[in-house]
Amino acid sequence: MKRIIFVIFAITCLGLNAQTYEVGVFAGGANTIGDVGRTSYLVPSGLAYGGLFKWNISKRYAWRASIIRGSFTADDSKSNMLSRQQRGYVVDNSVLEASVGLEFNFVDYNLHQLGPAFTPYLYTGFTYFRYDYNYFNGGVLQEINQKDGALAIPMTVGFKYRISQMLIFGAEIGARYTFTDNLDASNPEGSNFEPFRFGNIFSDDWYVFSGVTLTYTFGRKPCGDCFE
Repeated sequence: MKRIIFVIFAITCLGLNAQTYEVGVFAGGANTIGDVGRTSYLVPSGLAYGGLFKWNISKRYAWRASIIRGSFTADDSKSNMLSRQQRGYVVDNSVLEASVGLEFNFVDYNLHQLGPAFTPYLYTGFTYFRYDYNYFNGGVLQEINQKDGALAIPMTVGFKYRISQMLIFGAEIGARYTFTDNLDASNPEGSNFEPFRFGNIFSDDWYVFSGVTLTYTFGRKPCGDCFE
């Protein structure tokens, strides 16, 4: 009977206490890369903010989920392309995304030990987002008060550093390759919108979130410490 109790306790301990969790916030900027405005990779034109949760399953890997909202302005007058400057289109848009995936640490990142913990990291996974569905007609943006949704692949690089026993500071740049070409109102879908399409219709849009994170970490030590 004692053996059975011990086995049940060990399994429960392994299942519940072997990970450390993080919950926190993200704040920064957003920009888009498409057929309107700048083609620069990192020039925020609006704010981005949201929340995130991490489940550290080992010193090198963490499951991650986040919800982030960002807004941006694509402005031809700020482009370094003369043709866009002469065209003069401007479009505002916003995205609300939910993302899940895996975060990989370049070095061992052990939050159960005292002292500093620092590592660069990469993150990727799957993202679904909603955005404003607009189009241009005669050079005038037509805001039709309609939302659309699409998938994206996040590609994020960053670093994180423990500033206290319970608080983790991070900074990251995350590009999202989307499966839509209408973040900039250049390629509305549907036969009725054929006359309003322009730009490279064979290249989908990108958007980028860049900013800082602050997370609170909690959870018990790995089960190997349960029997000390």
